[in-house]
Amino acid sequence: MSATLPFRARPGVLTLGTNDAAAMTVRVQFADRWDTISVRCGGIVSVETLLQAAIDAFGQHQHPAHEFVLKLHGHEVRDLGATLSATGAREGSTFLLAFRHRRPVR
Repeated sequence: MSATLPFRARPGVLTLGTNDAAAMTVRVQFADRWDTISVRCGGIVSVETLLQAAIDAFGQHQHPAHEFVLKLHGHEVRDLGATLSATGAREGSTFLLAFRHRRPVR
C-alpha cells in the first residue's frame, strides 16, 4: 500500500514519533467535515497523541479532547494510553474522529 494513501486524503503526511520498524501510516477521517488526513506514526505513538494531532490538524482547537471520540472498526478506542498497534490498527487503517455528543445543526 502506498505510504501517502492518496485517495480522499489531504496531500502530505503528518508524522508522529520516529520512523522505526513498527511505524505505520493510518488515516484519520473527521466525520463532521468529510475530511481526511494521513498520519505516519512511530511504533510507540499513543492513541491520545494521534487524537490530539488530528484535532489540531482539523483546526478544532476551541474544543477540548474529551469532547471527541476516536473509533476504529466502528468501536470507540477507550484506552487513550494504548499504542496504535495495541488497538488492532495496522498499515492503512482508518480512524474516525467525531464529536462525542450530537451537535445542533445551524
